[in-house]
Amino acid sequence: MTLCLIQQDGQILLGLKKRGFGEGRWNGFGGKIKSDETITEAAIRELKEEANLEVTALEEVGNLIFHNTGGLIVEMHIFRVDKFMGEPVETEEMLPQWFDADKIPFDTMWEDDRHWLPLFLAGKKFEGEFFFGENDHIIDFHVNEVVPKPKISVEG
Repeated sequence: MTLCLIQQDGQILLGLKKRGFGEGRWNGFGGKIKSDETITEAAIRELKEEANLEVTALEEVGNLIFHNTGGLIVEMHIFRVDKFMGEPVETEEMLPQWFDADKIPFDTMWEDDRHWLPLFLAGKKFEGEFFFGENDHIIDFHVNEVVPKPKISVEG
């Protein structure tokens, strides 16, 4: 699965899910990867479908794995959209809205968001794993900043 987030001028663009899985929650824009597309192509397509925005530059910055008591495992590829064209538009699936970075509606988002979104907002890359129990509550998790390995120079 993919998730795109846009951060600009101290704000973040989120969408209120209007139907289906996650209905009533604020989230980034994204979804399933089709068999004939790459992860990046899926991210770009989903942002177009859900907010009518054309991506011109993005970077994968996070990778999260989710487990639930039923054994479901979902891998989420999180993208930072650096450049786009157009204005966010409400679609059948999402209602886009800009939020100040210090006024993110965590109480109406997925419970895991409060653990990794601060790393995203700080411009960090990250990875993590979440285990959900009853009623979509986290029973265990870990999230780590991914620190690039230093380049090694070999002089001959």
